[in-house]
Amino acid sequence: MSIDWKSYDANGFYDELITARGKPRPAGSVLAKYLGSLSDQEINERKLAAEHAIIEMGISFTVYTEGGNIDRAWPFDIIPRIIARSEWDPVDRGLRQRLTALNLFIDDIYNEQRIVRDKVFPAEVLAQSKNFREQCRDFHPVHGVWAHICGSDLVRDADGRIYVLEDNLRVPSGVSYMLENRQVTKRVFPELFENYRIQPVDEYPAQLFDMLASLSPRPLDYPEVVVLTPGIYNSAYFEHAYLAQGMGAELVEGSDLLVADDDCVYMRTIEGLERVDVIYRRIDDWFMDPEAFDPDSLLGVPGLMRAWRAGNVALVNAPGAGVADDKVVYAYVPEMIRYYLDEEPIIDNVPTYLCMDPKQCEYVLANLDQLVVKPANESGGYGMIVGPHATKAQRREFAELIRRDPRNYIAQPTLKISTAPTLCDGHVEPRHLDLRPFVLQGVRTNVTAGGLTRVALNKGSLVVNSSQGGGSKDTWIVDLGSGG
Repeated sequence: MSIDWKSYDANGFYDELITARGKPRPAGSVLAKYLGSLSDQEINERKLAAEHAIIEMGISFTVYTEGGNIDRAWPFDIIPRIIARSEWDPVDRGLRQRLTALNLFIDDIYNEQRIVRDKVFPAEVLAQSKNFREQCRDFHPVHGVWAHICGSDLVRDADGRIYVLEDNLRVPSGVSYMLENRQVTKRVFPELFENYRIQPVDEYPAQLFDMLASLSPRPLDYPEVVVLTPGIYNSAYFEHAYLAQGMGAELVEGSDLLVADDDCVYMRTIEGLERVDVIYRRIDDWFMDPEAFDPDSLLGVPGLMRAWRAGNVALVNAPGAGVADDKVVYAYVPEMIRYYLDEEPIIDNVPTYLCMDPKQCEYVLANLDQLVVKPANESGGYGMIVGPHATKAQRREFAELIRRDPRNYIAQPTLKISTAPTLCDGHVEPRHLDLRPFVLQGVRTNVTAGGLTRVALNKGSLVVNSSQGGGSKDTWIVDLGSGG
């Protein structure tokens, strides 16, 4: 046997599969026993089978570099992460609660702004928001929903509790890799699917289409839904094409669409113009419509905002939803839940310090060697600093950035985020990980069973983003029956 779980040491971190005493957690006992029964050669064969499947299926991602774009095969670890359904159910409820409150917040911010008048949300945070769009004022989208698709990042701390690390409400990506991870794992470990009651994830494209179709301005049985992509050089182009194909929708670029004099959107086809009802846009607000935003944008569609405001097309996520995709706004989500829903948050935030608050900023500057500092509106792990892993020079540089623009930074304690067994250079070692579930909200709300588990493949690293050297795992929500 190649894996001896008794010698597996997570170094004091909460491990998702193995306890500190070297025993598998109840939900993972079958998996641990099965892996322990495989020889080195058999494990390596499974790993090679996964790598071949990824190449055969064309699963790739793009890394931006100074020299251009590099397409890489999707980095995947064959050992799945397992969560008992009894533990997942409250997380599912917490994510629904959170997105409901966030959508009430966005709708309020673009209309009455009650939460600001009632001094629950600071006016100065809104005044300095980079993603507030004046063009969206006095508008109510269908169902009152602005952020139809949300990917909230979750982490588990040393106490075993799951926390929300941040919310991604602009164009959250990664769901295609969640779906492909499941397909690859089924090829690699088909026998395990006979021994576990694993909650399915493959209904996501159908749920996504149903949600999009429910927003159609025309009462049709089968509205015209398109996926709007910036093009093949975008890092998430694989996902854009994958989701369009999965839904049976057209994948289009800005030049494929036009807004006519009737303020409706049309798609150019070989049979002439065809009206479009719903656009799942994977383009940032700023590039979406040169009439309303960046006049130099070649990616968008002139007049798209006019069509949207006239109610002739639905845009997903709605323009302006990014006002809540701000790490400073994130800190106020628990108060939003209490304010709009009169409920206590089911999932807690990670404790967060706002550098725009002078006292909190003073604490952050004095404790940079212990904190993770992030810019308010970046993603992909860019622009952040992990204090304990940074040099003195890097911390001095970051302190200056914070002093220059305190509104742009938050800080959080360096969590002891959980680990899971990961195959590294032929051995199983603990690696840190997070989880991005995907929530769809329209007339109803759906939460994926699990989500995209991202793994920091570098030993000791806490950065899980694929653009920063991270990989991923399949995530299994397993029903253990009455026991959990």
